[in-house]
Amino acid sequence: MTLSKLLSIKFLSTIAIALPLFFLAPVANAQNKAAVDEMAGYLDFIEYGGGVIFAEQIPKADYEKIMVIDARDADQFAKDHIPGAVNLEWRKVLNEREKMPKDKMVLIYCNSGSLSAQAGFALRVAGFENVRILQGGFEEWKAKGGLEANARAAGQAPKE
Repeated sequence: MTLSKLLSIKFLSTIAIALPLFFLAPVANAQNKAAVDEMAGYLDFIEYGGGVIFAEQIPKADYEKIMVIDARDADQFAKDHIPGAVNLEWRKVLNEREKMPKDKMVLIYCNSGSLSAQAGFALRVAGFENVRILQGGFEEWKAKGGLEANARAAGQAPKE
């Protein structure tokens, strides 16, 4: 086989592989653009601090009225969690959104608030305006008194 034939075969092989990728890239980019446009629209209208709630803002009795999602992994959940919480790892919240109520508050938390913020943002973009992200996560919730954080902040519960 001559060098020019080999180059032609190699060139045609490269074109055969690259051509579909060339045409598929805009489709993938268009899908990403739609997601980016949706997030941009959400950010245009969300209020400052939208979706974030502090432990001090939740009276103890309200925990029974809200769905609490612990977005940490199962091992962390097994060690300790907010009473009544369900364990749903942060990456899986969108896949499980059909199980979440839209008619009452959904509180989501992780250890520090960063992963639950991502999950909460995704849920809010998906239309769950009732989702609140626990500021500071589980660690801050415990440090502020846990279920008693609201009473402590109001000066009604003794500090431990």
